Amino acid sequence: MSPQNYRSAIHIASIFGFYLSCAMLVPAFADFYSGDDDWVVFARSSFFCGGFFAAAAFATRDAPPQLSRKMGFLLVNLLWLVFSIVGAVPIWLASSELNITQAIFESVSAVTTTGSTVIVGLDHKASGLLLWRSMLQWFGGIGIVALGLFVMPFLRVGGISFLRMESSDTNEKVFARIATFMRAFVVIYVVITLTCAVAYHLFGMTQFDALNHAMTTVATGGFSTHDASFGYYDSLGLLWASTFFMTLCSLPFSVLILFAVKRSTSALKDPQIFVFIAYLVVTAVALAAYHRVANGVAFGTALSHSFFNLASILSTSGYASQDYTTWGSFAVVLAFFATFAGGCSGSTAGGIKAYRFVIIAGAVRPLITQILYPNSVTTVRYGGAAVDAELQRAVFLFFAVFLALWAAGSLAMAALGYDLMTSASAVITALSNVGPGVGPVIGPAGNFSTLSDPALAVLSVLMIMGRLEVMTVLVVMSPFFWKS
Repeated sequence: MSPQNYRSAIHIASIFGFYLSCAMLVPAFADFYSGDDDWVVFARSSFFCGGFFAAAAFATRDAPPQLSRKMGFLLVNLLWLVFSIVGAVPIWLASSELNITQAIFESVSAVTTTGSTVIVGLDHKASGLLLWRSMLQWFGGIGIVALGLFVMPFLRVGGISFLRMESSDTNEKVFARIATFMRAFVVIYVVITLTCAVAYHLFGMTQFDALNHAMTTVATGGFSTHDASFGYYDSLGLLWASTFFMTLCSLPFSVLILFAVKRSTSALKDPQIFVFIAYLVVTAVALAAYHRVANGVAFGTALSHSFFNLASILSTSGYASQDYTTWGSFAVVLAFFATFAGGCSGSTAGGIKAYRFVIIAGAVRPLITQILYPNSVTTVRYGGAAVDAELQRAVFLFFAVFLALWAAGSLAMAALGYDLMTSASAVITALSNVGPGVGPVIGPAGNFSTLSDPALAVLSVLMIMGRLEVMTVLVVMSPFFWKS
């Protein structure tokens, strides 16, 4: 790429970094209002970070962006890197018990909406720090949906664009629609967040807790203001309200966007919606039945906790109402494999995602048919549309690389001294952006505070790779990318 491309990428990233620096004034005000001295930390962080990025944006202001696939890959990686570093600054300065590696891990977990945390004693932390963590996840959720709907299809690394459902003759029409859809998405995102906050408040949360949990629910991030997460409230009504919003935000936002913009319900026919709902219902009912038989819990209570915790895992939110790993071996194994699945493309959820399972299943059947009938001609379909060979290749490549990274990451964690359960679970929960793993160390009753700095660094990289659909990062890491 030319130096102009680098300047353009730095200019755009600097603008976003400046906006994020300005957002630090919100938790500064929250701390000032509650009489906490941490407001100075956020105010200073905002001033110095904002000044740095304003200067960087001013120095590169004469570099208009040149759209290309290379530019797209570079910009996506640079934006998430900037967000992660800027987000870590006030966390590090406001938390005396955290070192810089832990602060960056916390920030990466926030902006990738993973929800893993190294902070202990959330119940007693200043309101500004809690609000900042929630805001980072909420901003991350906006970026993730924009990434899945608009950027990934352009980069051709396996994303499915809902814009294909709307025919177009010219590029100008495409970009005009993108602007319309993006505005509609932001409005819908805000409305769902406010509605979720009201529902949480009605079911017993304080206004502050309701706002924080609403932001992290809609972003399917899972950061809480309490160490016990949703177990702090002991309310089945609150669990069902959260289950509804986590499930809703795991579905493609294109469904809501197309309805808001064109009053179209055609996106409801997306096969991944049925697949996601199906494996949520089946696994939750199975877990509830097991919990009832194995532990003698009332079926209604077991069903409430099973739906909530599995919706949390499958949506990659990372909340917990109980330590479900104590329910029995079936619950542990089910939770572990559910960590791989994820939600739908075009949502705030992470993981492998349901649409890839649909395409893989659709590709297997023609292969079997061709083994029996070598001269047959078959087509892989996603819903009613044919899936081209490039998208099939991207899906299978993602799946293979995803599993390879899981294996390599697990070996790296084991080399750092961690047992099989902790290693395998920590890596998959980072790649899938789920949050808690399984086992006594990083399970729903624990956190990541006891992990070493090298382990946290490995998991931070994996969280970003998982959130950016793996290949987006690997492409930039390739030496071929940097050749002109």
